Amino acid sequence: MQKLSLFLIIIISLSSCLPKREMVKRPPDRLPPSNKNLPRNSSAEAYIAQFKGIAISEMNQYGIPASIKLAQALLESGNGNSALARNANNHFGIKCTSSWQGRTVLKSDDNPNDCFRVYNNPEESFRDHSEFLLRKRYAALFELNKNDYVGWARGLKKAGYATNPRYAELLISLIERYNLQQYDVAETRKEKAKREEVIFTEIVEEIPQEAKKEEAQPPVAMAIHEVKAGDTLFSISKKYNLSVSDIKVLNNLNGDGISLGQLLVVSK
Repeated sequence: MQKLSLFLIIIISLSSCLPKREMVKRPPDRLPPSNKNLPRNSSAEAYIAQFKGIAISEMNQYGIPASIKLAQALLESGNGNSALARNANNHFGIKCTSSWQGRTVLKSDDNPNDCFRVYNNPEESFRDHSEFLLRKRYAALFELNKNDYVGWARGLKKAGYATNPRYAELLISLIERYNLQQYDVAETRKEKAKREEVIFTEIVEEIPQEAKKEEAQPPVAMAIHEVKAGDTLFSISKKYNLSVSDIKVLNNLNGDGISLGQLLVVSK
């Protein structure tokens, strides 16, 4: 019995001297859970009501018209119904760059496994969109008045923000249809000069290597369909070489009903 006790003491002593194994931590999820704050099949009106405050706040800080911010978000996220908006809080379809240190998700777009940014909340997406525009190619836009939505819409198209030849028209049409210009606020010359002084110190003149790659890449293609009279999910699916099921999944649709003017994501 004494020998057994001595043996157990030796075993315990040796085990206490052995290096302890580190616990293997579970890697973070690729995507946060679906955004419960956004209703399924969100309408443009519901989306605007929810995010106009953020757009106004960003306008006051950066000078980007709130109407432009909201119109771009409506287009890029399909009224907040896209998978990226609901599951990644990415309302502007912004892709990863070499400087991005946050979470990511892979999704077919220009390539089968394009990398998109994942945000903790919609506010982060709206802020990152503002900072994304602080590049030399968009610098001229910040010289415009922050209530000049027409100038901003045309300037974004001219700078190559999107490939759709009607991109400026789409933005202007959305702004005027939903009276988004009511959220834009004029500024005095003194206020404008002060804002420009701050913004132009933040404009990225050149990000080594990354800037060259971004300039070389084609602009992001539009992948949104605006529902017109006579459209059905079947006719839209044929037009974009998708299945009806694909469109439902991409836009979180439960049934077959769609409405005039509704924005549908039509790219996987």
